[in-house]
Amino acid sequence: MTAMAEGTTEGVEEQAGRGGRKAADGVRRLYATVLACEAIVIALAIPVAVAVLDVSGATAGAVCGGLAVLCLLMAGLLRFRWSFAAGSVLQVAIIATGFMVPAMFFLGAVFGALWLTAFWMGRKVERLPAR
Repeated sequence: MTAMAEGTTEGVEEQAGRGGRKAADGVRRLYATVLACEAIVIALAIPVAVAVLDVSGATAGAVCGGLAVLCLLMAGLLRFRWSFAAGSVLQVAIIATGFMVPAMFFLGAVFGALWLTAFWMGRKVERLPAR
């Protein structure tokens, strides 16, 4: 059992030494940045929905506020493999807020494009040869 644990540790240290861990952390940071900025934008949609578009405060707060909190939670959960799929579903939900605040169709699409770009960049980094 000890030999097995040592072999596993050596593999992790070797990968971290090659920059694999560092690259994964950079990609995760990119995803987290997209989600954090998205949380700010979706939270700022609340007063727009209430003041300009006459949406009830409770509805705007629940939908937009809930999505903003989910964005921040997802940014913290990106160490799990399932969180990337959940983040993609979250992108679709944010685009759907355009039915409440029409500008969110555009802003949600912009953040969706950033999310896809982060995914593309992550795949590109994974394919780089080890140095």
